[in-house]
Amino acid sequence: MISKQYRLDELAKQVQGEPVGQSDLKLKRLASLENASSDDIAFVNADKFLDLARSSKAGALIVTEQLRAQLQDVHQNFIVVANPYLAFAILTHTFERKHEQRGIESSAYIHPSAMISDSAYIGHFVCIGENCVVGDDTVILSHTKVDDGVEIGKQCFIDSHVTLTGECTLADRVRIHANTVIGGEGFGFAPYQGKWNRIAQLGSVRIGNDVRIGSNCSVDRGALDDTVIEDGVIIDNLVQIAHNVKVGANTAMAAKCGVAGSTVIGKNCVFAGAVGVVGHINIADNVTVTGMSMVTKSISEAGSYSSGTPMLETAQWKRAAIRFKQLADVPLTQFAKKLDHIQAQIESLESTFKLRK
Repeated sequence: MISKQYRLDELAKQVQGEPVGQSDLKLKRLASLENASSDDIAFVNADKFLDLARSSKAGALIVTEQLRAQLQDVHQNFIVVANPYLAFAILTHTFERKHEQRGIESSAYIHPSAMISDSAYIGHFVCIGENCVVGDDTVILSHTKVDDGVEIGKQCFIDSHVTLTGECTLADRVRIHANTVIGGEGFGFAPYQGKWNRIAQLGSVRIGNDVRIGSNCSVDRGALDDTVIEDGVIIDNLVQIAHNVKVGANTAMAAKCGVAGSTVIGKNCVFAGAVGVVGHINIADNVTVTGMSMVTKSISEAGSYSSGTPMLETAQWKRAAIRFKQLADVPLTQFAKKLDHIQAQIESLESTFKLRK
């Protein structure tokens, strides 16, 4: 495949930057500082990368004005911006290999009642059920199942082996990666006389604009009300979102997070890897939860929260674990009594010293 080339000034315009040096320099790739060649452009995001940038063979660098001043003795071609990392993120879309096919593959099954945009692409062995809608420029790759009543917006990307069911709705520019299930049955059962009685899940899933969901995730449909993923949410691989959960706009979840049913998560939250959240709680906006933490109660104020124990050398961790267990075995009232006794002793000593003065 022949790589498309871009002029330095063209790339600068895309990121609202200033081209410095050879404006008509043609560049083929976006590359790391270590592996860049004279046909590539790389970015420098901080002073700690200056030595790497000086030795880089990149044809051009994306930098701040301050960084350019420190590199101009070695490099001649730059795009000067306020935020090099943001500029890099924007340019990844320019150099990304895009899916340009349109139309419906002959092996796909489309129900006659489904409405498929002429500019969409439907891949091999895709199955689309009754009364479905697929919007303009949406791409659905092979072996994906779009169940009855599902609506997909414009410019979405649905990877292979995805299942969309439960009459879920996807807004525009949603990306869902391989083997993920949206709208599957929620884990709802009523216990009675030693048996679990299945609760039919009658709700759906609503996904907002610009949502990204990774591979092997599950977003369950609601029991009565819908499960809701608001605009701009980004979800990593292997994440479970249970029924009736609401995730606020621009929240991020790293891999292996699990959120139990009917929890409401605010906007602009960050959940690091393997965070667990119990059901039926509320989490405020702008909350960060560090890796492998267990959220067992509502969080009403913004901030960073942690649980669990940090990594220690194994022998040290075993000693700490024994002490922690011993601490749990002692009633809190005994600690309170000891503290009261120590405080009384301190006050007695203070009184004695005052009398001697």
